[in-house]
Amino acid sequence: MSATAARPAGAGVGIVGAGRALGGRVQTNEELCATTLRGTTPEWILEKTGIRRRHLLAPGESASTLQLAAARAALARAGVEPGALGLIVVATFSGEYLFPPCAARLHRDLGVRGAQLFDVQANCAGLVTALTAATDRMRLDPELDHALVVGAEVLSPFVDPSDPDTAPYFSDGAGAVVLGRVAEGKGIVASAFHADTSNFESVRLRAGGSGFPAGSAAAGAFMEQNGLATWKQAVTHLPPTIRRACERAGVDVAEVDRLVFHQASLHLIRYATQKLRLPPERAFVNVDELGNTGAGSIPIALADALERGEIRPGHKVVLAGVGAGFHFGASLWEWA
Repeated sequence: MSATAARPAGAGVGIVGAGRALGGRVQTNEELCATTLRGTTPEWILEKTGIRRRHLLAPGESASTLQLAAARAALARAGVEPGALGLIVVATFSGEYLFPPCAARLHRDLGVRGAQLFDVQANCAGLVTALTAATDRMRLDPELDHALVVGAEVLSPFVDPSDPDTAPYFSDGAGAVVLGRVAEGKGIVASAFHADTSNFESVRLRAGGSGFPAGSAAAGAFMEQNGLATWKQAVTHLPPTIRRACERAGVDVAEVDRLVFHQASLHLIRYATQKLRLPPERAFVNVDELGNTGAGSIPIALADALERGEIRPGHKVVLAGVGAGFHFGASLWEWA
């Protein structure tokens, strides 16, 4: 039996590298107000969202180019070759095709042979969902040493640039993390999930679905968002989901060193942190400079936090997000 196969399946699974890639065109609030969102001001957008600028695709860029750049950066930081990957998971709803999955394109572009791959569609809770699925697989399979988990979202093609409920928020970007074996008790410790579908229609994109084929007169061409309903769902259910993950890990919320939220808006991050009775500086924030990159926002924020030295070995870190539908996910990690 090989050394890999002999490793106990219960060994810890942690994040050993992270990387990110952003759309190459930066759009400021001033540009947005002067072009497509007339009748608003940069100050109004900042007050409403906490966002100063957003990143959009530059010519030649796509979901595939962003996920590949983020994956290569994460693998380089982890010191892991693509050939060592046994699993690739991509959280997205905005790949170039309905199928094949984005994970298959990434597998090909990285030159991986063999392995397992799939996409996850859980919107902005996609990264937490994908990480939980991948770490569970690694815990059960002693031969699976490394996995690549990516959140990639290209949102600008689905946003009406004249809609004040969506245009100020959304950006294009991808973040990637590499999972590897760590000491027992380190890495992911516990996850918790919750769903409340009573406001199922509050954030939606109908065009392209089987009920609303592309080109259908009944299909809305752009993303639709009820901001108030989304806010109420998030502030009601996300903090309790985080508390439940902490309880399962045997950790008091007050012990959490860093919160890495889905970067929906600055106000939502601040309010959720306040509801957890934690000081605002515990929550990492980059939404003000990058906008909301959907499933990409947690891994992008994680890569930035690691790059700035704000997450260190021994830290207790919570990753948490809310996805359309609505679906809430949180996981607690003992950083190795």
